[in-house]
Amino acid sequence: MTSHPHPPMDGDETSTLRGFLDLHRAVLREKCQGLTSEQLAQTLPPSDMTLGGLLKHLAVVESGWFSEDFLGGPLIAPFDTVDWEADRDWEWHTAHQDTPEQLLGLYDAAVAESERITDEALAADAGLDTVAARDSHGQHPTLRWILVHMIEEYAQHNGHADLIRESIDGRTGF
Repeated sequence: MTSHPHPPMDGDETSTLRGFLDLHRAVLREKCQGLTSEQLAQTLPPSDMTLGGLLKHLAVVESGWFSEDFLGGPLIAPFDTVDWEADRDWEWHTAHQDTPEQLLGLYDAAVAESERITDEALAADAGLDTVAARDSHGQHPTLRWILVHMIEEYAQHNGHADLIRESIDGRTGF
């Protein structure tokens, strides 16, 4: 098992939020590393959720909140060309078509882009109070809200990843 980033116990708000998000990102990646395409496509009934689907889902969630909503730009490729109206769960339905390297590469690219966007926003005067370009449910969330929401999103899905990974090879913990 790899060593994970540890959120600072005495950090400021920004380093604490980023520390917990980095931890959750590392946990998901760890749960998905070293698996075959077949293992990444394995379900834990009655759910049809897979680890590969989780990687692809969280990649589009990263891009959705940071590239699309926060910056007001397009999703990263390949999500920018998907007909989301035809299949709202496209990432879940197509993950089994991707290799482990493709899934991890896409996930890593989405995280890197989110990190770049966060770095630039934090360097600006408003920092965590920077308001997203696009509205979400009638409001424009701040970068602070987006970071907390991403921690919540990962916390939920890392619980799923724990159960699915254990069902594949008995591996638990992180």
